[in-house]
Amino acid sequence: MTFDYDLFVIGGGSGGVRAARIAASEHGARVGLAEESRMGGTCVIRGCVPKKLMIFASQAEAHAAEARGYGWQTAGAGAFDWTMFRHKLDAELTRLEGAYTGGLAAANVDIHKQRARLADAHTVELADGQRLTAKHILIAAGGRPALPGIEGEELGLISDDLFLLEDLPGRVLVVGGGFIACEFATILQGLGCQTTLSYRGDAVLRGFDGEMRRHATEQLRMIGVDLRLESNPVRLAAEGEARRVDFADGSSEVFDAVIFATGRAPYTKGLGLEQAGVKLGRKGEIVVDEWSQSSVPSIYAVGDVTDRVNLTPVAIREGHSFADTVFGAKPRKVDHGLVASAVYTRPHELATVGLTEEEAAARGPALIYVASFRPMRSLFAGSDARAAMKLIVDAETDRVLGCHIFGPEAGEMIQMVAIPMGMGATKADFDAAIAVHPTLAEELVTMRKPTRRIGDDNSDKADASA
Repeated sequence: MTFDYDLFVIGGGSGGVRAARIAASEHGARVGLAEESRMGGTCVIRGCVPKKLMIFASQAEAHAAEARGYGWQTAGAGAFDWTMFRHKLDAELTRLEGAYTGGLAAANVDIHKQRARLADAHTVELADGQRLTAKHILIAAGGRPALPGIEGEELGLISDDLFLLEDLPGRVLVVGGGFIACEFATILQGLGCQTTLSYRGDAVLRGFDGEMRRHATEQLRMIGVDLRLESNPVRLAAEGEARRVDFADGSSEVFDAVIFATGRAPYTKGLGLEQAGVKLGRKGEIVVDEWSQSSVPSIYAVGDVTDRVNLTPVAIREGHSFADTVFGAKPRKVDHGLVASAVYTRPHELATVGLTEEEAAARGPALIYVASFRPMRSLFAGSDARAAMKLIVDAETDRVLGCHIFGPEAGEMIQMVAIPMGMGATKADFDAAIAVHPTLAEELVTMRKPTRRIGDDNSDKADASA
């Protein structure tokens, strides 16, 4: 059978673009790609990139206060011009979108700026009715924000909306306790909004190391976020331009805006997957094997639609590995077992790779090394903010199983730690490294004595309820 394309990609985010470009430019495949929105996907247009730039913007007032602690005579950062920032941010995102589009064009990938869905195992149907055939189809449509399912939720905003606001809200409620909720609360508070965060758990960032979760939770309070733990909104109602929120405890408050950051779901509805015979999981994710192949041999999926590890660099690695495997005769799998990540809160970030203390306790005997201290830079300026670093070490093999950093630029440090950990580094290897002084990172190679031992029996397992 003759196909229009060797590969057709549905989704122009990081994973889909990488797969298309590598398949075409490095392996000579005939490739088409459809994107219904802006090229670059969630990360570039409405996620990682604009969020990190907003984090930078939100730090200005804190940096001004720190400067005063070093003797600079300054009253503050001044008023924040949201309109100016938004226009500059839009221009940067347009530049990045052009770079993504230009890279595909240079690789001779045909771009279809419209929605596509599966018609069968080898056919996609575009929104304009055109049908195109492909030997292989890759689904890389990403994820979308999920709503909590409460009355009046349509009156709230989702994470995508933050980057489109005409004006910043004076009083805002952020609902959720994950990556996005904590980062958005940090941003909004830093930009001058009176920010409340409501979360059903007793500490934010469920799934992270319990000790580090407590640090992150306390920091939100420290920067001025009104943190409502074990609290759930149950109803939203319009009150003029504002929103009245009823909570599960019977209380009620009025906010200028409510932003739901209550998780994301695979964007698979309406793609024709079920009709094509593609197996879906409980949350609508595409079930794939270790090669990113679905239950239909000609259909693959990468990125958040598979709900494996929902991070942009993972999607990129999956897309590249798919292209090398299917079109380059270079079979490559992605190891999802050791993936570093960071939460960009302020003043300290939380970064992690490997096992949490709770996971290590369930696995077997482990030694826990912890250093907690006030960083030199902020201490001198008068801050009481504490940083913390933790290494989790297998008690029998001495291998470092986990590393957790709560401190300035933690994301930069964890990237370097992930390399030796991926090579199987032991605590002795860390100890053998000579420290760079004075730095925050030197604490990772100067912790000599374990703080505690865990996992020998059920009685001394770490408290997973933190």
